[in-house]
Amino acid sequence: MKALVLTEYNHFELQDVAKPTINPNEVLVRVQAVGICGSDVHGMDGSTGRRVPPIVMGHEASGIIAEVGSDVKDWATGDRVTFDSTVYALDDWYSRRGMYNLSDGREVVGVSTGTPERPGFKRQGAFAEYVSVPQHILYAIPENVTFTQAALVEPVAVALHAVSLTPVQINDSAVVVGSGMIGLFVIQALKLAGCGTIIAIDLDDDRLALATKLGATHSINARSADVAQQVQALTHGRGADVSFEVVGAGPTVKTAIDCVRKGATVTLVGNLAPTVEIPLQAVVTQQLRLQGSCAINGEYEAALALISSGRINVEAILSAEVPLSEGADWFKRLYEKEKGLIKVVLKP
Repeated sequence: MKALVLTEYNHFELQDVAKPTINPNEVLVRVQAVGICGSDVHGMDGSTGRRVPPIVMGHEASGIIAEVGSDVKDWATGDRVTFDSTVYALDDWYSRRGMYNLSDGREVVGVSTGTPERPGFKRQGAFAEYVSVPQHILYAIPENVTFTQAALVEPVAVALHAVSLTPVQINDSAVVVGSGMIGLFVIQALKLAGCGTIIAIDLDDDRLALATKLGATHSINARSADVAQQVQALTHGRGADVSFEVVGAGPTVKTAIDCVRKGATVTLVGNLAPTVEIPLQAVVTQQLRLQGSCAINGEYEAALALISSGRINVEAILSAEVPLSEGADWFKRLYEKEKGLIKVVLKP
């Protein structure tokens, strides 16, 4: 089969590789659409340590079941499916307590962490014609949802998980720092949750315009003066009730903290920098709650239903649909932050 392989950092090759074999509890999916995630773009240069080559990346995918293992039940060849990005054990301590996203030994499709100096895992992903996944992470695609839309379910579910962890009440005010793909889905989820004031903060005016189109009531360019004061002016002089940091860098974490009221919750979704500084005294004296949000924990069905009903718009962030053979070029364009590009979907 054809696969887009990260053979070394910052270098891809379209190769002929062996089709994956499946275990008794797995299915083989013929990939129809797969999104390039920001974590793939950041991982391709080695900076995250989570895309150790050689690796076939890709975890935001949809397709058709081509083969089922001997222990697979309730799934058949020809079924249209998408799948969670996290592969977890059902009998894990955390999984049993409803937190499979935190399970020990969990793996992520299309991620490689092991090196000769550091133990880890490698699970080949969906930038290929076929990918194998266990049956318990599969989800059926509604009839009115396309394969491209279904390939965007994973980032929608990431956003829904972040909002579900955050104490949001009707008519609350919220700040979203970062208007990339996940941030734009967080904004849509906050609108559905009943937030009255949703303030988008980003460096890119075009992305801020899209954030407003998708539900933000106000937008602020992060380069403008006194961002926190602008937020206070929009929130009765107090600051926002909640904020979401969807970048993963020190300055944006500080902005998310600076823009909330006393007693607020700051949910951290971005996962780019390994460490950041925080204004400790502000967090303590204002009794702020910093809440991490990791991946997905059962939000796939809701994400599919919201896309199917049109209440979440995924097409608005779709920049291009291109053949897998052009993947290396589009990775380069995303890595170089080409203006106007948000989400690219590859079609094997």
